[in-house]
Amino acid sequence: MKEQLKHYIQEHMEEYKYLVNDLYEHPEIGNQEFRSMRVLCKMLRKEGFEVTEEYVVPTGFLGVWNSGKPGPVIAYMCEYDALPEVGHGCGHNLIAGMSLAAGCALKSILSNIGGEVRIIGTPAEENFGGKVSMAAAHVFDDVDAALMLHPDTKNSLGGRTLAIYPLRFEFFGQNAHACTPQNGKSALDAAVMSYMSINLLRQFAEPNTFIHGVIAHGGEAANVIPAYASLEYYFRGETMEYVKELCEKAKACVEGACTMSGCTSRITTYECPYDDCVINYTLADMLKDEYEDFGYPWEGVDEVAQGSSDVGSVSYCCPTLQGYIKIADSCVNGHSREMAAATISQQGSRALFDGALALADIGRRLIMEPDIMEKAWRELKANRK
Repeated sequence: MKEQLKHYIQEHMEEYKYLVNDLYEHPEIGNQEFRSMRVLCKMLRKEGFEVTEEYVVPTGFLGVWNSGKPGPVIAYMCEYDALPEVGHGCGHNLIAGMSLAAGCALKSILSNIGGEVRIIGTPAEENFGGKVSMAAAHVFDDVDAALMLHPDTKNSLGGRTLAIYPLRFEFFGQNAHACTPQNGKSALDAAVMSYMSINLLRQFAEPNTFIHGVIAHGGEAANVIPAYASLEYYFRGETMEYVKELCEKAKACVEGACTMSGCTSRITTYECPYDDCVINYTLADMLKDEYEDFGYPWEGVDEVAQGSSDVGSVSYCCPTLQGYIKIADSCVNGHSREMAAATISQQGSRALFDGALALADIGRRLIMEPDIMEKAWRELKANRK
């Protein structure tokens, strides 16, 4: 049946390449991907899927094809938000192409093997966490496995990600002339003291913890005591539990700075927090089998957590795979124009075909080999924190 999947993708390859190129030519940043959503949904309707646009979030979507026979629900996740300035420098246009192609290919054999395929549009991965919103809305509660591949400079079976919690600290004081500072209360002083105090937390943080922030606003003129200032921070660590603990320490720093300066503060979450990712080694081993079939060199799961992704929320709901597939050499930086260009290169097109075939075949095996599905679920239940 893998040959049937391969044949199906080959037959439709020009359409999938056109899709990836079209998204590349029309990049849209998170929560603004309305055109991208419509383009993807149009293709799904053409393929016979039952499609819901504006699903859970304004630029999300759901495509469903049910065989009418019992079997697992296999979900393929599409990302399609771009970055400011560099466009699809994270390769989300290629992610969408691989996932859509994989889901359509699996659909073509589903009448014979049973089950259901879902292609889920999960927008705004870069900052606003479409997958977080969807997980909170129980989208993945009845999914048996969620799959995707991410473009990279290597082929790997996945990697751990860091939990992240974004906080904005705003400070409110009193304006005064700089020559009569006793009449004012400096919001900038409160911000600077908070910044210095939060930086001191780094020495005592657990390994692989990151605290990084900026002074987003510090005043308007040097001869005016600032009545308003703000800091924006990311707190990252290996578990959300620990990251929240770190956030509480930072809030205490801000409280102390406000006491010393006579200012007040407001603390808000300005972007979407992301959970750490629960690796499913059963699914990773299935991806290894696919890469070995292709003759790809591959690397195992990266056990050192790096970066942050909203896929973490999905990984707590059901067995989840986010592997990586090579589209460029190691000299190409992520989040760059060069990486964006690689998505429509010859190597990008090869990744589109091979990645879609790998994902489709993993879905097929999960349906046809229930012992593997059971193993993936046992692993998730054992490893969920």
